Formats: sequence, structure tokens, C-alpha cells
Amino acid sequence: MMASSYNAKEEDGHHPGSSNHGGTGPSSSKKPDNTAFKQQRLPAWQPILTAGTVLPAFFIIGLIFIPIGIGLYVTSNNIKEFEIDYTGVEPDSPCYICAQNFSWNSTTPCICTVNFTLQQPFENNVYMYYGLSNFYQNHRRYVKSRDDKQLNGDLNNLEDPSSDCEPYRKIGGKAVAPCGAIANSLFNDTLDLSYVESNGTLNSIDLQRKGIAWWTDKHVKFKNPAGSNLSVAFQNTVMPVNWRNPVYNLDPSDPDNNGFINEDFIVWMRTAALPTFRKLYRIIPKKSGAASTLPSGSYRLKIAYNYPVLSFDGRKRMILSTISWMGGKNPFLGIAYITVGSICFFLGIVLLIINHKYGNRSSSADIPN
Repeated sequence: MMASSYNAKEEDGHHPGSSNHGGTGPSSSKKPDNTAFKQQRLPAWQPILTAGTVLPAFFIIGLIFIPIGIGLYVTSNNIKEFEIDYTGVEPDSPCYICAQNFSWNSTTPCICTVNFTLQQPFENNVYMYYGLSNFYQNHRRYVKSRDDKQLNGDLNNLEDPSSDCEPYRKIGGKAVAPCGAIANSLFNDTLDLSYVESNGTLNSIDLQRKGIAWWTDKHVKFKNPAGSNLSVAFQNTVMPVNWRNPVYNLDPSDPDNNGFINEDFIVWMRTAALPTFRKLYRIIPKKSGAASTLPSGSYRLKIAYNYPVLSFDGRKRMILSTISWMGGKNPFLGIAYITVGSICFFLGIVLLIINHKYGNRSSSADIPN
């Protein structure tokens, strides 16, 4: 019988001449139309998995993934990294007094000094990060608490920010610039690094402030309000509650690094996905002719302790790191490639043995008629 002669109503017990409900209306059926799509008769490709196709796939994946994983793992291990915690939780920590006594209401910074030793020299450019733990920048209300139009220099939103910034939107009838919880919690510890000579002399390490923010953030997402004088542009606004300096004076040493385009501010505004994170703080460029950027030896980290973290059981860290073509130190990707490749290669061997032992037996078995 041809498919075109199929009638769903006839199959359901209804004939073309009959009527439904005593002839009061047309008959209805919940059966789908007799089409290739609705009846699932479209052409389909179903691969037949055989030993000749599966075994080479396992071996090829293993032979490709294992070398890639080894390369990634070796590259990650060649990246040098040094990390030091300066939270000041332990009583013997140099920053213990600062951690216990400093709060957001403190008017003067607390200074503490941490000495450490680099066992190996750091070549090429060195990147200094600050790290925070147990700080949930990924909280939904925290992430929303900003006004992107204000950060882009829009004059209307500068003096009338978005309601998403509440409760850090206005103070005393004046708009907060920049508004929101993200800006209000800006990390403001100051870190200064010095090399200690053998005779005890301190040589200050040059820390580069610029070049730490993404180019798109610096030139597209963040812009200052129109006008050459930033103090005039922000005169009808107030700074966030936890700030000590207004947004137009975040970097007194560089007038071009103030306002919404301040790179420390831009880096902080790019929220982290996990509660333990690090953000780029400074770049230590390698000087021409120097054997290494940071030679092995003793160093002193001077900290202006401005950012209390004990209230939320947080931790603070300073990280020195070099980078490679794959970024910072992260052995996970290499380990993942090696693991997947090894599993595939092992399964290929197991399946090859099983096929060699039982494959001929099953293929030679005769099925009686």
C-alpha cells in the first residue's frame, strides 16, 4: 500500500463518509500528519561501531593528547611563581597589629613590612598580583551594582546613576561617582617592593602602573566625562563611602591615570568568577642589559594596610610571576590532556586484546539454518 493512501482517520476507526458526534462537526484526531518529518521517516545515518573504526580512534586520540599535555605541563612548570600571605592572622606575622586594629573607619593607613627571599632569579618581565580569598565578587547583587553608562562618561548618568547602584547611589542628595558596591569595595592596599643588598641597602624596584588593564576596557568600556579638568567634571558628585581619595585623584603621580580610566580601578571592576582570585597589580619590566629582572636574594615588601579582610574571614596575598605563551602558571590543562590521552590509549589496548581474543571466535561462528 502506498504511503500517500494512508489515512489516519481510517486507522482510527473512522471512514471518510462518517461524521463525528452524530454529524454535528468534523472529526478530530491527535495523530500527527502522515509526513516524513512528523512520522520520523527522514533519512538517518547510524554509524556501525566496529573494531576497525573504534580502535584507531582511541589510539589516535591518545597519541595526540599525550604529547600536547606533556608540552603544556612542562611549559607551566617552567613559569616561576612566588606567593606570600600578608593577611596578618598569625600573632607572629609582621602585619598582625594592622590586621587587628585597622577598619574601614580608620583615617590613616597602617604600615607593615614583610621580608622574603627569592631562591631563583626571575627573568623577563615579572607580573605582580594581589590575591584575595573568600571574597565573593560573583554574588548576583554585587555584580549588578554598577552603572556602565556612568563609567562610560555619560553626563546624565554621572549625576543621576542607575538604581542598580543602591545603596551606594547617592549620599546627601549627590550622586556617587563611581557608584555601586563593586566600586565602593575597591582594593586599596599599596605595595612597594625593594631589593636588599648584601650591605643592607634598599634598592626600590620600579613598578609599572600602566598596561595592567585590558585594552578594550581602557579604551571602550571606561571613559572620563567630557572636559579637560576632571575635578570640575566631578564637582557635583561625591566619592564612595570607603574611598579616601576622589576618583579624579586616584593617581597623583600621573594625571592621565585618573578618573574612570584609572587602571587599578578598571582591573578591580572586572569581577572574578570564584571567591579566591588574583588581579594584576603592577608590571616589573626587565631593564636592558640586566641579567634578570629580579635576581635571587633578599627582598622587602612594604605594605600600606588599607584593606581589612578579617571581617569576612578573608586572606590577602602578593604574587610574583612570569608568564608564557599560555599565560600564567596553571598545570591543570596539561594534566587534563595527559589523563584523557592515557585513558584513551589504555582503553585502546584493552579493546585490542579483547578483539584479538574473542573477535575471531565470534566472526567464525556458524549460524545454522
